[in-house]
Amino acid sequence: MKNFNYVVLSISLLFFLSCEDELNIDPAQSITTETALSSEGTILGILIGAYDEAGQSASYGGRNHLASDLLGNTNQVTWSGTFVDPREFYLKDIRVTNAFVAGLWSNSYEVINQVNLVIDNAELISVENTKSIAIGEAKFLRALSYYDLVRHFGDVPLRLTGISNYGIDLDMARTASATVYNQIATDLTDAYNTLPESNGVYADKYAALALRARVHLQLGNYEEARDDADKVLTESGHSLAPTFAGAFNNFSDGVEDIFAFQVTSQTGSNSLITFYASEANGGRGGDVSLNDEFFDLFSDANDERSTFYYEDDDNKLTSKYTYLYGNIPTLRIGEMHLIRAEANFRLNTEIGLAPLAEVNALRGRSGAAAVTATDLDLDFFFNERQRELSFEGHLIHDVKRFGKTAGSEAPNSTKLVFPIPQAEMDANSLMVQNPGYGI
Repeated sequence: MKNFNYVVLSISLLFFLSCEDELNIDPAQSITTETALSSEGTILGILIGAYDEAGQSASYGGRNHLASDLLGNTNQVTWSGTFVDPREFYLKDIRVTNAFVAGLWSNSYEVINQVNLVIDNAELISVENTKSIAIGEAKFLRALSYYDLVRHFGDVPLRLTGISNYGIDLDMARTASATVYNQIATDLTDAYNTLPESNGVYADKYAALALRARVHLQLGNYEEARDDADKVLTESGHSLAPTFAGAFNNFSDGVEDIFAFQVTSQTGSNSLITFYASEANGGRGGDVSLNDEFFDLFSDANDERSTFYYEDDDNKLTSKYTYLYGNIPTLRIGEMHLIRAEANFRLNTEIGLAPLAEVNALRGRSGAAAVTATDLDLDFFFNERQRELSFEGHLIHDVKRFGKTAGSEAPNSTKLVFPIPQAEMDANSLMVQNPGYGI
């Protein structure tokens, strides 16, 4: 499995600056594997590097979101950009050489290898609490990476130990999705049990719980999804931002952010700006523009979410991504309200809040009119998630979960699953391609 592109060390300047008082080591370009895996400082540095890796453009820095929403699109948006790879998602005609697909695959496995190395070598961390937190963060990042891999690609190779020796045979077959999901749940449970309630900009126990709620909802485990979301909502201390706009374009984590990837002028990447923003806001001038069909989702002109856009050269562009150095929300309280409300609705329960009261509270934040009990059905929740969560990387997964179509493609269409990258097929003798992508 040579094209997994495992990275033993990708220790960034951030790591060296944060550890410079404690370490006396060679420059990054000359650091050896033995040095990298020899001390507490370098192991913690690899963990910091894994956050940076996960936040790169190839995955949670923007392209994962963009691909998910373009693939799930029917006619809510138009792709007008000149980049070929995003257009393939938009057209539901993805090549095995798609660079965005290859980037997500390789970047995810780079993160996985780095956090596996942290877990494998955690005994080097002398303070027990520091070690426990590091392992919890590593398991959170591993679960996050595997979750989007399995959602996009189906069965994927599951590797739970780090690779530091490239002289061994790295070929590996795909693992059944059910097994991967079980590992994701195990990692998130472990992370929840070991992480602190607050952990700065890094993952804490409620980030693990919020991600587990998302996973359970995707799998149809509604009771578990409801209960996890309820704990986040009642125990985490996070709450809805006072306004819908307040949940986005923040230079530091806001009250609604359960976990966000950090972006500054020195570190991090927000490529959502590239594709969604005007040139004046740092983008390409509206590669993704909003259509009338998107606005048809809204029946209330007072709903702030329906006016959360701006015009540029006759294009209507979402206002969710307008600051080049704005953090990228990954898990936020608005989603937790929708998870708890939908799960309660499906189960006919009222844990935390009755579904009607909950959706009206969320809608009220945006000034939208209250709905009635007769308005609540699964179509309502599918559409409400679009009204609240559009352009945050949820659409294709919601399309499949609710049994909807994306364009003319049925939810079980092979065209709505990513191909295994051709480079991986060429390098890994045990890899099998997804149906619909050739021999």
